[in-house]
Amino acid sequence: MISMNWVKDYIDLDGENLKELAEKITKAGVNIEGVYSKHIDNLVIGEVLECIDHPNSDHLHICKVDVGKEVPIQIVCGAQNVRKGIKVIVSLPGAVLPGNIKIEAGSIRGVESNGMICALFELGLEEKTEENYAKGIAELPLDAKVGMDACTYLGNDDTLYDVDIHKHRNNDCYYHIGFAYEVGTILNKKVKLPESKYNEIQDNVNNYITLKVETEKCPYYLGRMVKNVVIKESPEWIKKRLISAGMRPINNVVDISNFVMLEFGQPTHFFDADKLGNTVLVRDALDEEKIVTLDGNERILNKNDIVITNGSIPTCIAGVMGGENTEVDENTKNIFIEAAIFDSVSIRNTAQRLNLKSEASTRYGKGLNYEYTSLAMDRCLSLLEEYASGEICSGTILHDKVDKTIKEVEFTTEDINKLLGINISLDDMKVELQRLDFEYTLDKDKFKVIIPRRRLDIDPNIADMAEEIGRLYGYHNLISSLPNVETKRGVYVGDVKIRKEISKRLRCLGLNEAKTYTLVSPDMVNTFKYEDVKNIVLPNPMSVDKSVVRTTLIPSLLQVYDYNKARKVNNINLYEISKTYHDDYIEDTKISILMKGNYIENNWNHTIIKSDFYTLKGIIENLLNYLGLKNRYSFTVSEISCLHPGMQANIIVDREIIGVIGRIHPSIRKDEIYVAELSMSKLNKLNIKPIKYKQASKYPEIKKDVAFIVDNSVSSSEIETEIKKSAGRLLKEVLVFDIYRGENIEDNKKSIAYNLVFEDSTRTLTEEEVMEKFNNVIVSVEKKFNASVRDK
Repeated sequence: MISMNWVKDYIDLDGENLKELAEKITKAGVNIEGVYSKHIDNLVIGEVLECIDHPNSDHLHICKVDVGKEVPIQIVCGAQNVRKGIKVIVSLPGAVLPGNIKIEAGSIRGVESNGMICALFELGLEEKTEENYAKGIAELPLDAKVGMDACTYLGNDDTLYDVDIHKHRNNDCYYHIGFAYEVGTILNKKVKLPESKYNEIQDNVNNYITLKVETEKCPYYLGRMVKNVVIKESPEWIKKRLISAGMRPINNVVDISNFVMLEFGQPTHFFDADKLGNTVLVRDALDEEKIVTLDGNERILNKNDIVITNGSIPTCIAGVMGGENTEVDENTKNIFIEAAIFDSVSIRNTAQRLNLKSEASTRYGKGLNYEYTSLAMDRCLSLLEEYASGEICSGTILHDKVDKTIKEVEFTTEDINKLLGINISLDDMKVELQRLDFEYTLDKDKFKVIIPRRRLDIDPNIADMAEEIGRLYGYHNLISSLPNVETKRGVYVGDVKIRKEISKRLRCLGLNEAKTYTLVSPDMVNTFKYEDVKNIVLPNPMSVDKSVVRTTLIPSLLQVYDYNKARKVNNINLYEISKTYHDDYIEDTKISILMKGNYIENNWNHTIIKSDFYTLKGIIENLLNYLGLKNRYSFTVSEISCLHPGMQANIIVDREIIGVIGRIHPSIRKDEIYVAELSMSKLNKLNIKPIKYKQASKYPEIKKDVAFIVDNSVSSSEIETEIKKSAGRLLKEVLVFDIYRGENIEDNKKSIAYNLVFEDSTRTLTEEEVMEKFNNVIVSVEKKFNASVRDK
């Protein structure tokens, strides 16, 4: 939350409509999610002119109250402390108090009442406790002006902006001065920074503290000392500022630290100097090193964390939370102040791992400007002297390894206009740079701009400058237009080309494409896993069901199957092509297919083809043939625990396993669900030659059927290989059309029936030469596999 009353300390906003200003800021690229006014209309200061007892009540009073109108109003009040002559807060009819309490004129026990005299808790300025309830109505100082707006008098007329800052925007809108610069950019007004004045005593901080920095994660460390502070309540204006920003006031010292952080965006840490000792050592934490933080919890650190130590033991988790052993308390007299810059990535990781995300760690994690680090330190010293009676020691302890290279960029109006696609004049561009408060020089048409250090999100390049100038000039001024360039039809190449080809082929084969999430739940991972690879578990998942990167698409398709089954869809034929990742984010694109029910169901001609192992195998063969891999693939028996033991196989191309096929094991799903998955990445690495199209033969083909009885251990692929070898070039195709086990077949044997197709594209084959090849096949198979021809 940004307090606009606070922003007014640095920029003149008199006469500005804050709701309209929020819209302008949003249009310029910083999104204001909501505008919340704490002002309560019809709330005024009044004076009780008369107070008498209510005739029909033993605790109510009838009051005449001057609220600045011509005639005093009558109000019935039940507070014990109401009396003649006091100044009070009056809510007039029409006021709406916190809790949506609407004040209306009415009658209380027969007496007219035209408003309500308020207690502070009724205005949301105090908690409603028994103690505050007993105090009764608020009594204001006698110099409070009758008729004045009570919210203005109480400083409760603030307007708050709920700012939704884009992740690419840096720290500059997380604090009030930074936001004031954004407002100044929109309104073309200058920002005035607060003055920091203080006196130093003749005592140097270097007499007390020695600084050592032994980590590269701390490029900047600034330390000062303040002696003889008095711990007490903060002044009202500081408390109001903190409350408006959503922070609870604690005491003057702690409040000043928080106030400066919300003002300059630079977190500071106050150590009790007497507890700290005479050494400050900044280093990487040790593995298993422990510290008890300010919240009273013991934290176990590792070597990726940064710690502030007293030379031996940790006294603070740098950028995250201080240690209990150097906490500032009511007995603190001397304070050592730290203002530093730490590695933003390290701070984010530490805060996340320890679950200690705070206002400070958020700002450290965004990156800090070393110029504001110094200004924030001076502001702390000034406020501590004024409101904590602190004595400021001279001298500074400093570690400075910050890169101070000036961020400078050169560009012309043409460079900017070319990127934005509009024509901004030279004069308009000068205006936008002045609004940004960016120093620049202009040589003819070339700008040389220095980017201020407070804008860490802007890199010295033309693209970033075009974005800044464009957002101020107005995105609504951008004109949509077609590119004035020669266009040509896009051509798919590489992975994209083969993916498109495979997807088109599978759709032609009657499958429907599915799209599912890459991230899955641990339960889904355990549902189906057939490869010996390591799953990647996200360190900071959005939710448990999106916490693991999948290594196979099949669990996701099973989830799609369950969804469709619950909605009475009986025939489910799906495919998905997507990337998977395993081990150290090794990428593999998979093609996954799931089939259940009927593959073809034509009620018109009563054609039904069931989705089974062989249907799916045929689809895989069709796809591989289409890709130009005919006669280069085979199927071998596999042993995958999540597939049915008798219905599964490895898919092999060029002697390398590229996928699996089979029925889902009944322990996973009782339904007959058939799946296949291939690695497209492996397919793409193969030497795939373009398909050669041949003219259809004008000569007839001759078909022969034969069934062999063989041992159960003999696979059909082995027999097919022998058939092709013995039949020679006249054999065009060999197809399995029947497998039989049962009557007239021994228990340990099976019958496999084949259809052999013979053809020659140059002539008509004779029956004699076909029979010669056919008999060769029978003899070869019988001899090699101890087979016999089934005669019935």
